[in-house]
Amino acid sequence: MEILNNPWPSPALPGIDHLVPSLRLQSTSGSFEILPGSQQRMYICGITPYDATHLGHAATYLTFDLINRYTRLSGGSMHFVENITDIDEPLLVRAERDGTDWQSLAQKETDLFAADMAALRILAPEWFVPATQVMDLVDLAITEMAKNGFVYSLEGDFYFRTKDLLADLPYSEEECLRIFGERGGDPDRVGKEHPLDPVLWIAHKEGEPGWESSHGFGRPGWHIECAVISLRYLLGEDFLAGDATRTSLIDIQGGGSDLIFPHHFMSAIQVKAITGQQFARGYVHTGMIGLDGEKMSKSKGNLVFVSKLLNDGVDPVVIRFALLRDHYAADRMWSHELLAAAESDVARIRFALSRNEVAPTSAVVAEIVGALSENLDTPQAIVALFSWVDATESGLVGGSAGELARALDSVLGLAF
Repeated sequence: MEILNNPWPSPALPGIDHLVPSLRLQSTSGSFEILPGSQQRMYICGITPYDATHLGHAATYLTFDLINRYTRLSGGSMHFVENITDIDEPLLVRAERDGTDWQSLAQKETDLFAADMAALRILAPEWFVPATQVMDLVDLAITEMAKNGFVYSLEGDFYFRTKDLLADLPYSEEECLRIFGERGGDPDRVGKEHPLDPVLWIAHKEGEPGWESSHGFGRPGWHIECAVISLRYLLGEDFLAGDATRTSLIDIQGGGSDLIFPHHFMSAIQVKAITGQQFARGYVHTGMIGLDGEKMSKSKGNLVFVSKLLNDGVDPVVIRFALLRDHYAADRMWSHELLAAAESDVARIRFALSRNEVAPTSAVVAEIVGALSENLDTPQAIVALFSWVDATESGLVGGSAGELARALDSVLGLAF
């Protein structure tokens, strides 16, 4: 797989003739603001391409698309990087199970992901970086951390020494140990200095791919990949030096709430071990999506795939609208009833926008922008939109359907 610049076609942002205030976002460490006209650096954890894009993925990338759009509409710039974890245990297991080449599987699912993102009108990242293309940078970073005293070896594997960096665990240590074991960690391995120490470099195993490095033939651990990709593609070639002009190296680290620990925590402390600086100003996490009252997961076999919905003829605007009905940070449920309601709502909005005479639109655009400025309050934005639909259906006039349609496209990514 290759490193790609703007990996899928991004829709144009029509723009709006309204004041775009500061964007206030909620982080796991407190709230923070994105000021109008500012330059932002955002890193979003991408897919492990062993299966198709499901609705949990879609909701996550839609959230950060809203932040990207809002920042640009405010006159700012967004340097946005996303990775592809195209070498990891789930990918290798799935490839072996299906009797296929792991690289071919990764490429196929990544191509499908890009097509789904384009259909959902997600603005493409500036750089879309496969982990397999940064092995030399991983090697450099581990060497740098070793110089700083953060690396030790155990039976050919290399581990990150966490003991001096565990003061800000997001949960109790007991809970972190449980989660660590469930999400790729090995807290019970004999010989580790601390149960929460994550692996940096895995010695080669029979039947697995590997790469040459100064730490032996093998492959990287999960967290170091994102640490290196974010630094290199947001800071530049001299990423080991950090950026002394900033308190935090990047502005936003984002992903699903299941990444709070261990992934985002471990990536951040590894960045600190490399550069001596704090990683992100804010950590933004999206809620989980279930199906018909149950958690959506691969093991349950109840994942809803974007491509399947599209192939069944569901309008991508309907999918996007349905995901915007609830707040991005909330755990929520998907159902056939939700999809049917979204189809009905979209049809009603389209009909209102098609009228020759519509209710005043300037105020509703301001309300929608204002709702988004408060931690991406899309439910309130949709309440404002339907107040306008009600007013239009009641015969109120004086607005411009084109003004509102452009705003919905620009701010919410809804092209009616």
